[in-house]
Amino acid sequence: MSADAVTRLSGERIDHRFKGLPLDADGLTVGELAAQRRNLFTGGFTTPVLTLSAERLRHNLRLMESYTERHGLAFAPHGKTTMAPRLFREQLEHGAWGITLAVPHQVRVARAFGVRRVFLANELVDPAALRWVAAELTADPAFRFICYADSVRGVELMDAALREAGGRPVDVVVELAAGDGARTGARTEADCLAVAEAVAAAPSLRLAGVAGYEGEVPDATEERVRAWLVRLVELAARLDGAGLFTGTGLEEIVVSAGGSAWFDTVAEVFARLPGLSRPALKLLRSGAYVSHDDGHYRSITPFVRVPEEGALEPAFRLWAQVVSRPTGEQAFLNAGKRDAAYDLGMPEAQVVRRGDAERPAEQIAVTRLSDQHAWLETGPGADLEVGDWVGMGLSHPCTVFDKWQLIPLVEADGTVVDYIRTFF
Repeated sequence: MSADAVTRLSGERIDHRFKGLPLDADGLTVGELAAQRRNLFTGGFTTPVLTLSAERLRHNLRLMESYTERHGLAFAPHGKTTMAPRLFREQLEHGAWGITLAVPHQVRVARAFGVRRVFLANELVDPAALRWVAAELTADPAFRFICYADSVRGVELMDAALREAGGRPVDVVVELAAGDGARTGARTEADCLAVAEAVAAAPSLRLAGVAGYEGEVPDATEERVRAWLVRLVELAARLDGAGLFTGTGLEEIVVSAGGSAWFDTVAEVFARLPGLSRPALKLLRSGAYVSHDDGHYRSITPFVRVPEEGALEPAFRLWAQVVSRPTGEQAFLNAGKRDAAYDLGMPEAQVVRRGDAERPAEQIAVTRLSDQHAWLETGPGADLEVGDWVGMGLSHPCTVFDKWQLIPLVEADGTVVDYIRTFF
């Protein structure tokens, strides 16, 4: 990845695009503002403002690096979670093989910052995007790009566009569906075989492996997820036995899965992968770990099941201000749907700050969000006044990051040490 491209982000000018930042910082570069090391609470930041804990971010990066190393997994964290090149760089520096992405725009962002290995967890059939990928592969011999295929028709469309464009063959993995009624993917092993044969016969493509997403297993339990992963592993062996992984220069066979809920089961099943004709790249793609959360992923992370492996720490905190206290049972904050994720649970009131004093948010619950207001229900013991700051934990990183373009990175004492730029 290009360190220079990421470093150049510090030269971007602060202006009205970036909410929550100090109003007197307009005209400063991001690097200049970071160098001032302002305090979040006294340095002119305005609410609502989303923050990331620098300490917890470091912890989560180190934890997943050690976990994947311990279990013999390569790691391509899903970049659509953050769309933050600075965090891509951190993930790669902590041992990631590459970055997973979902759509062509996201790949363009990654390439703009020099990401050399991209796993597109989606089928790519748009001719314009395929021509662009072909050009990237031609321009950079070190660039590796892998994408899904789940239909013969899709393979035909890819091959037609890429033949016209010319250049190196594109690596393709056959996507196995997680079950009937699940999301994308070929539904049966016979369907997968037909797709694999089509890829192997296409001059512009190279069959590189198999993949899927166990998070889509219907009514998922550990047993059902394990059974699907066994199917995925057996599919890799079946395609290998059929002599389909014969593309020129193919050095390894990709076997990939992994969201943020079942990576322990992925590690378990992938450890039993039978010998193949080439070394296996056992590629995990979990993405939400980097920030973790205080809701959905807190409850489903595998580290709950295997606490001896460690524990992720929630790194988000959304700060908002009490702007109305109409009754003793109700209060309103100046943050709402435009600022906080709400698709997998309401924000969680955690702390109240008045002046320099911070205390637990007792008897305070977020019950509803409007566009720019959070509705609070307060108990008789809640000490809450207009002007107080309330710090909230959030659920579902994928719909938190995309509401913020520049996110303060904050140390435990409130010092803002850097800013995370996102590109959604």
